[in-house]
Amino acid sequence: MSETHTDADAADATGETLRTPIVAVLGHVDHGKTSLLDRIRGSTVIDGEAGAITQHIGATAVPLETVSEIAGSLVDPTDFDLPGLLFIDTPGHHSFSTLRSRGGALADIAILVIDVNDGFQPQTIEAIDILQRTETPFVVAANKVDTTPGWNPQENTPIQQSYDAQSDRARSTLDENLYDLIGDLSDHDFSADMYWRVQNFANNVGVVPVSAETGEGVPDLLTVLMGLSQRYLKDAMAIDVDGPGAGTVLEVKEQKGFGTAIDVVLYDGTVKADDTIVVGGTGDPIVTDVRALLQPRPLAEIRTEKRFEEVESVTAAAGLKIAAPDLDSAMAGAPVRVLRNQQREAVTEEVEAELAALGVTTEEQGVVVKADTLGSLEAVADALDEAEIPIVRAEVGDVAPRDVTVASTADEERHETVMAFGVDVLDDAAERAENEGVRLFESDVIYRLVEEYEEFIAERERAQQDAILDNIARPARFRLLPDHTFRQNDPAVVGVEVMTGTLKQNSRVVNFEGNQPERLGQVKGIQEQGEDVDQARAGERVSVAIDGPTVGRQIEEGDELWSEIPEKHAKVLEQELTDDIPADELEALHVYLDKHRQRDPFWGK
Repeated sequence: MSETHTDADAADATGETLRTPIVAVLGHVDHGKTSLLDRIRGSTVIDGEAGAITQHIGATAVPLETVSEIAGSLVDPTDFDLPGLLFIDTPGHHSFSTLRSRGGALADIAILVIDVNDGFQPQTIEAIDILQRTETPFVVAANKVDTTPGWNPQENTPIQQSYDAQSDRARSTLDENLYDLIGDLSDHDFSADMYWRVQNFANNVGVVPVSAETGEGVPDLLTVLMGLSQRYLKDAMAIDVDGPGAGTVLEVKEQKGFGTAIDVVLYDGTVKADDTIVVGGTGDPIVTDVRALLQPRPLAEIRTEKRFEEVESVTAAAGLKIAAPDLDSAMAGAPVRVLRNQQREAVTEEVEAELAALGVTTEEQGVVVKADTLGSLEAVADALDEAEIPIVRAEVGDVAPRDVTVASTADEERHETVMAFGVDVLDDAAERAENEGVRLFESDVIYRLVEEYEEFIAERERAQQDAILDNIARPARFRLLPDHTFRQNDPAVVGVEVMTGTLKQNSRVVNFEGNQPERLGQVKGIQEQGEDVDQARAGERVSVAIDGPTVGRQIEEGDELWSEIPEKHAKVLEQELTDDIPADELEALHVYLDKHRQRDPFWGK
């Protein structure tokens, strides 16, 4: 076993250590989050050496010395006493920016990666909303500058040096894209500018043009992150190196030879191989003894069969694997606390309180939500709340048969739904959903999950409205055309012109004598140019068979007749369906209602 003190070298006279700031990388899919991290990692592997970079579980530590090497003349290491930067590797802003550390975001600072050509996309906006909500400071990496037409790449150089080497045309195209991006940020209430022009980073967002592909601008990005951390986060980075560790669970998974283990980002204190820990779980907090602390082997030794080595202790900030008994019900996003000299009850209560603060408000009725971490569960719940979609049950984990059962008991059909974010649907759950008519919506993009559900509801409502409209009497005013009587009675067959509304098959026909409707008969057939049709719209001329009246007695050529609307149908049309019927039909309805209401003001109300 070996010992690791991740940030312990930065201790000051008070016995406190300044820990590494934790950096999250957010942004829209395909805008280059992963390649930017790969570039930061890769550019430290110089001349085939592993460099000073260390790979953690779910994180990459880049020490100040390495930042200084990459940034060259942009950084004077003597200006800094923070030990470097710890980049969180897990892709997807949903899990990251909403993972908590004692009520704040787990990340101390963030990089929002935006494709400079593509600009703001839905996930960019989602990421910005989360940064705003968690009050996490961030810089914008305007990525893919190398794809600007006519760009002449300057490998790994600071961006202004690279910019100066470009043609006027390339510079002007890039400038235009960057100003569009600054405008988009402004539309979301962020004052932003090129980082070298920003005087006060507390009030303005710095934009750093970069290329993950060529490394251009990466020196600037690391410089800005170090500068901001030193300036604004230094006090928050002070930790008691010997204090009990505090962290957040990233993932719960089987570890060969150790059983269930948790991947953890430690942001305070130290965890030792003989510590007792308290971990947030799906039920009560888990109190268990550490079996092993694991970290990846140094890059030079990573080829060895055992990728991880056991260590005696780990100090914040760091990513590590903790193997311990009883971790099966541990939850991604939940707090981890080392129990050292404190009361067991006090620490379990603290973990419970933190979990409660992350809880999602549920209603008596609503949809079932499953997500991969507590953070993403909270982010999905926020999005659903904004869309006014109630939640009946919200949990971390894969979709299981019992989730489908809960959804199937909903009072309203629209709530017979399970929304799965970044998790699997177990086979027997999928089968049960199919059998019980429960709909499953799956996505790893929050806005898409909400969008698909809303589209489904809108489609369903349209279908319901169509079904109601099919079964409801529709208003129509039509005129019997002169010289178009084809048969006088049994049934009378006449040519008509529909003046307003929709004349439907089986409609009852009335004549208004003053305001008193007189029922004449029923439409038994409609033909247009010899073809049978179900209905005729305003402006159309058709022949109509009307069972009941005789032409020359009850009806005459030139008469204006109406299709009859039962009072109940008139009420539904006026109160619920005015948006679903054509304007001329609405006009016919109002005239029809006026006629009735002149003798009975409350008719159809």
